[in-house]
Amino acid sequence: MDTRHMRYFVALAETLHFGHAAARMNMSQPPFSRQISAIEKTLGVRLFERNSRNVALTPAGQHFLADCRAVLDQFDAACRDVQLVACGMKGELKLGFMMHAAHSVIPALVRLYSEARPDVRLILEERIPTDIEEMLAEGKLDAAVTFGGGPAPHLRTLLLARDRLCLIVPQGHRLAGVETIGPQSLAGERLIAAPATVAPTLRTAIGLYCASGGVTPHYAFEPRLQHTIIRLVQEGLGVALIPQSLCDDLAEGVVSRRLDDAPEFDVVLCASRAAKNPAVPQLFEVAGRAGVD
Repeated sequence: MDTRHMRYFVALAETLHFGHAAARMNMSQPPFSRQISAIEKTLGVRLFERNSRNVALTPAGQHFLADCRAVLDQFDAACRDVQLVACGMKGELKLGFMMHAAHSVIPALVRLYSEARPDVRLILEERIPTDIEEMLAEGKLDAAVTFGGGPAPHLRTLLLARDRLCLIVPQGHRLAGVETIGPQSLAGERLIAAPATVAPTLRTAIGLYCASGGVTPHYAFEPRLQHTIIRLVQEGLGVALIPQSLCDDLAEGVVSRRLDDAPEFDVVLCASRAAKNPAVPQLFEVAGRAGVD
C-alpha cells in the first residue's frame, strides 16, 4: 500500500460517494471500487459500511482517515521542501566572515538575505582570514566575507566594500592629537598586529606602509584577534594599524587617527565555483542587487 492508495481512500472517505470519489481521482467507478476493496483486503479491516444507498466510515475507517491525512500532509510537505531546497529557497547556508566585517557589511547582508530567503537558515561562522580560506577549500563553509586577494580562478567573488587602515593609539599618546599620520611617524613605535599566518592581507599592508616611509616595523605583540589588539592598545602597550571599519566602536581610552595615503583593501563575498549548495547563487544575487557597500 502506498500514498496513491491512501488518496483513493481519502477521496471516498471525504465524499462518501463512489462516483464522486472516482471522478476526483480521474477514474471510472468500477476500477475505483476495486481499489477500495483491495485496500480493505490488504489491511484486513472493513473501512466502509455501504449499501445501495449509503456509504459510511466504520470506526476503524474514521481513525485511518485521520492517520492518512497526516501522512499525506507530511509527504506533500516533503515534496514541496525538496523542490524549495533544490532552487535555494529553503535549507541552510554556512557563511563565514572576518571579525571586523561584523562592524561593516555583515549586518546588512544578513538582514537582506534573511528578508529575501526567510526559509534558509543562515549559520554564521566568525573566523580569522586564513581559517576562512581553509574552510572554503574543505567545503566547511558555503560562502564567506573576507579580504580580496589575487586572481583565484576557483573562487567566485563579489566586491562588497573597500576598507582602509587607520591608526589607533592610547589617549595621551604623542600621536593622539595629530590629525593625519604619515609612515615616518611610526618610527620607534611598538606595533601590535595579527601575525601573517592569521591575516596576511593586513600584515602585508602594514609592512608596506611602514616601508614607504623608510620605517622598519617593530612588532611588540601579535595576537590573533583585532578586538584583542584594541584592548592591548587601550592598556598602553603599543599602537596598531587596524581596519577603518573597526574604528567607529573603539574601547574607551583609545583614539583613532587617519593615515596619510592609507592602504586600501577589498572586502569581498566569495564562494567556491564548485559549490553545490543551491542557496549560494541566491546569496550573490541578493548582495549584488542590494549594492552592499
